[in-house]
Amino acid sequence: MAKVAFIGLGVMGFPMAGHLKEKGGHDVTVYNRTAAKAEEWTKKHGGRSAATPAEAARDADFVFTCVGNDDDLRSVTLGDTGAIAGMKAGAILIDNTTASAEVARELADAAKAKGIDFIDAPVSGGQAGAENGVLTVMCGGDQGVFDRAKPVIEAYARMVGLMGPVGAGQLTKMINQICIAGLVQGLAEGIHFGKKAGLDIEKVVDVISKGAAGSWQMENRHKTMNQGKYDFGFAVDWMRKDLGIVLAEARRNGAKLPVTALVDQFYGDVQSMGGNRWDTSSLLARLEK
Repeated sequence: MAKVAFIGLGVMGFPMAGHLKEKGGHDVTVYNRTAAKAEEWTKKHGGRSAATPAEAARDADFVFTCVGNDDDLRSVTLGDTGAIAGMKAGAILIDNTTASAEVARELADAAKAKGIDFIDAPVSGGQAGAENGVLTVMCGGDQGVFDRAKPVIEAYARMVGLMGPVGAGQLTKMINQICIAGLVQGLAEGIHFGKKAGLDIEKVVDVISKGAAGSWQMENRHKTMNQGKYDFGFAVDWMRKDLGIVLAEARRNGAKLPVTALVDQFYGDVQSMGGNRWDTSSLLARLEK
């Protein structure tokens, strides 16, 4: 059992922190900017809530953050009330936010100045993966730090991998989002084409999902897409945030991402249709409007 702090109790962080308490058996203190959410968590799981990130992080062996974006991350980690200010030397700050590689390196430097270790550890698997404790976690950091953190992270994960130095976890998550964007657009176009051709989409997917076209997206999203239901999983607003990070990094490293850039524009069209909170499979709705 370790002393753990978890900062950020959104749709991902709430169940992740719960697994650290229930499955991991750790002593967990939570912080959330909306205090009512932290109170809800402690009523469900026990543990304690804190008034600031620094207070939550005090004396913790491992401090987890899972917030919205780079600026949110800076607000809960830096400054007098940020997590780093409250952490003890030798503790590990583990960031599960999908953020830029740049902010990961920035936080690693701020942590190092206080004798604190850092791992960027964005996750994939969506809300269902978080709730079921089966997320994929892509880590960036030193091998020794990763080896200490991995047994704790495994409370909410089915796969935890060290991808390279600090920032490599975020870069790997960017690749994850690049691949998802292309897959979902392809699936949306396939379903749209099938409908226009008068085919039974269920029969089509039952066959092609067993071959080279099969994917997690096809298996888990084709039925709801075919029904025009888009309230299952990762929201368009968040995907656009992630793709914005991807495209900014591509401008820095010179990568050519024409399909990703195009799908990002398509998600912008979905937002214009009022689909900000629809899930990412709503690319089909754009084709059917």
